[in-house]
Amino acid sequence: MEPFSLDVKSTALVLIDLQRGILGRDTAPHPVPTVMANAVALADRFRQLSATVVLVHVSFSADGKDVLGVPVDSPFTVRAGQMPPDWAEISPDLGPREGDVVITKRQWGAFYGTDLELQLRRRGVRGIVLGGIATNFGVESTARDAWERNFAIVFAEDAMAGMSAEAHAFAVGNIFPRLGRVRSTQQVLEGLG
Repeated sequence: MEPFSLDVKSTALVLIDLQRGILGRDTAPHPVPTVMANAVALADRFRQLSATVVLVHVSFSADGKDVLGVPVDSPFTVRAGQMPPDWAEISPDLGPREGDVVITKRQWGAFYGTDLELQLRRRGVRGIVLGGIATNFGVESTARDAWERNFAIVFAEDAMAGMSAEAHAFAVGNIFPRLGRVRSTQQVLEGLG
């Protein structure tokens, strides 16, 4: 493997859906406490280096009219208007902290219908370190959109988890290496210097 380093001036940390309503789910292969510990370590280091930290969460209007409504064979069980009031709240362990960018999305991917790209471009960001829950939903959707927008992507493999170990492994082993570089949290931290 080639030497790995990241330019903190042009790299942002983007964490997907680390919010109360999602952190209560069972995840694999990494349990939620592991994902959170790694995400917090990354966010703390990015902040120490004055690099951009983006916290993305999914939320919907109280009437649910901004929820996608196409017919699917396997719908989500949680519906807008039926979620607890703190469902979309970002984990307080993570933030937000002063200077963080907070993005609210209304579907899996964090780019469509949000100002994520605008916020990154205005800060001179050309690459992102990506993590969150779930690997093969929000993280993968955001990664595909980032790749199409020509952002260099690093996947912090142990700062993300899926709803199953198999789904996580498929994305990490087959999709992510075609979109960017897959590294551990420790490798990312070392690459930041």
